[in-house]
Amino acid sequence: MENEKYSKELNVAVRVVHMACFLCEKVQKQLFSTNSDQVKSKDDDSLVTVADWSVQATICWMLTEAFGSQNISIVAEEDVQTLIKPESSALLEMVLTSVNECLTEAPRFGLQGPDKALGPSQILEAISKCNSTGGPLGRHWVLDPVDGTLGFVRGDQYAIALAMIEYGEVKIGVLGCPNYSVKDDGLNKYSQQKNLVESDDVGCVMYTWKGSGKAWMQPLILRDKRFEWPNSAKLIRVSSIDDPALATLCEPVERSNSDHSFAAGVANTVGLRKKPLRVYSMVKYAAIARGEAEIYMKFARSGYKEKIWDHAAGVLLVQEAGGVVSDAGGRPLDFSKGIYLEGVDRGIIACSGLALHEKIIGAVYDSWESSNL
Repeated sequence: MENEKYSKELNVAVRVVHMACFLCEKVQKQLFSTNSDQVKSKDDDSLVTVADWSVQATICWMLTEAFGSQNISIVAEEDVQTLIKPESSALLEMVLTSVNECLTEAPRFGLQGPDKALGPSQILEAISKCNSTGGPLGRHWVLDPVDGTLGFVRGDQYAIALAMIEYGEVKIGVLGCPNYSVKDDGLNKYSQQKNLVESDDVGCVMYTWKGSGKAWMQPLILRDKRFEWPNSAKLIRVSSIDDPALATLCEPVERSNSDHSFAAGVANTVGLRKKPLRVYSMVKYAAIARGEAEIYMKFARSGYKEKIWDHAAGVLLVQEAGGVVSDAGGRPLDFSKGIYLEGVDRGIIACSGLALHEKIIGAVYDSWESSNL
């Protein structure tokens, strides 16, 4: 990888996502031990936590330090509107503490932290820098600081998703999955334990770059360990199952922006037998990339527009691990139009292989016709 075009960018991206996982685990433990003010409601009724703002501030600050503020464009989910309100001073203080505690750990991840603790204005500035709207030109980093916030606050699956898009193409994808075990059967294993106990097999970071034809998974770096590149990484690959009767389907937990009944119709048409795994966040893409599931379907409800930060890192991970991702009409997803995936035909389909993908697309058309008769 040393000779690859994006080696520095990938190296930094993987390390900062490992840092963000460390930060999130710490905040999550505090959340469960204190049940405090760390959760706020956004205007769209989704949940936002101290972790969202802290991860965004940390990653944006680290990327700016690594690549220069003049050369960086960052598209990210959160803004500072809530944090700058006078009544949010206690919340801002929690974010400040969380970020600075994380940045002091930077050397353990092979990165350079600040010479002294950041102040409130620097934290707000870092979050505010993430104001790019992407588009077809130049390079953009795309960040979802805590994807699956509901999973995060419930002690379930969530992800830190960082991607780099260049001239409309996703070139780097990194997914941090703090509650997704590196051991086989990670989703089922975690759903049975949910104990937030730090151990060697809970949590991972997956990463890839465009054209590599490979994807990797690393265990999280425990508190007494240092980051080792790339010794702890192992190759992951999609499942070879192409019989729908044997395939495992992942789908969103939330019903608010996903049509579960249409997905069930498609599953029935194509002959899926297994009960679907309902999974929070982009961990669904991670499950396909490592071979634990074969299919991810999401059919958005009318009026909902998919955002690029909810898909970019996961899509590239599945593709480079040997899978196929498209809209429900079989067309590639277009990351060049700004913060939204414009022109998505009915929904998004990710599969472990082409044969299974073609069967799902065919079933979508059959189900669509019958549902509109």
